[in-house]
Amino acid sequence: MNPTDRDAGAPPQRPSVASTHPRAHPLPESVPKPASDDPHAPQRVAAILASASYRPADRDTEFLEWDAVRGVRLAIDYQKAELLLERHRIAHTIVVFGSTRLREPAAARRQREEAEAAAAAAPGDRQLAWRAGVARRLEAKSHYYEVAREFGRLVARAQVGPGAGRAVVMTGGGPGIMEAANRGADETGAPTVGLNITLPHEQFPNPYVTPELCFSFHYFAIRKLHFLNRARALVAFPGGFGTLDELFETLTLIQTRKMPAVPVVLVGREYWERAFDVEFLVAEGTVDPEDRDLFGFAETAEEAWHMICRWHAAACTSHFQVHEG
Repeated sequence: MNPTDRDAGAPPQRPSVASTHPRAHPLPESVPKPASDDPHAPQRVAAILASASYRPADRDTEFLEWDAVRGVRLAIDYQKAELLLERHRIAHTIVVFGSTRLREPAAARRQREEAEAAAAAAPGDRQLAWRAGVARRLEAKSHYYEVAREFGRLVARAQVGPGAGRAVVMTGGGPGIMEAANRGADETGAPTVGLNITLPHEQFPNPYVTPELCFSFHYFAIRKLHFLNRARALVAFPGGFGTLDELFETLTLIQTRKMPAVPVVLVGREYWERAFDVEFLVAEGTVDPEDRDLFGFAETAEEAWHMICRWHAAACTSHFQVHEG
């Protein structure tokens, strides 16, 4: 028998390495059952493909919103930011909080002028008069925007040891004081981090966060974890519920030794002594006298930064040795 005739019906010899070329013949499952075999088949296959159950789990946003999958959402809410922060070698952060309503002086002045004009046009309207008073007080505090902006510059220019890296400004990524701190760091050419949170209403990050380091979290708890995971200091400017929440959370964790101590600086003594009367709490016995030492006050960017540097020098923290740049 001719060898050629003998091999005519045999499959071709298998290559030693699996082929990476497209298949010459499609696999059976890559072609849907034709209507020629079953007239109802195309319609039934289309219904299956459209079913939510057929979507891959990682692409099924409705499934990912189920209560039973909350653990997975918590994990990926944490993991995405963690991996990206590691990729960008963010090791030391200085966290800055403060009111979203404390705008830069020029914007605060315009807001006050508009509020006063509205109140003057309706002299009997108590609500408009109240808003004008609030606008005046916000303008009086607008200098904190420039203090936070200068603080961001100071942090970004410094180098920390022992590897002489950078301390990176981290904020909630929103407007007001957070914008100012991110802006100051950005003006030096340094990276700066913003941790946004998804809310029922539309919001935007401030434009001075480094795009690759701006994150949007679903859970406040995970966002708080990232605020403190790399924190070497917390600086709180005058603010409302959000600022108070982050401040008290940090103080509680330090007080209970659930996290290593870091310097906590409250900028604006007059504001903070009214908003947070620690002497009253000590006198009432609800906190100990030593808890007054968990934080300090500053008025300027330089005072806040030097307080942080002195704290770490006194604590001999080997991972955060500041070399002024």
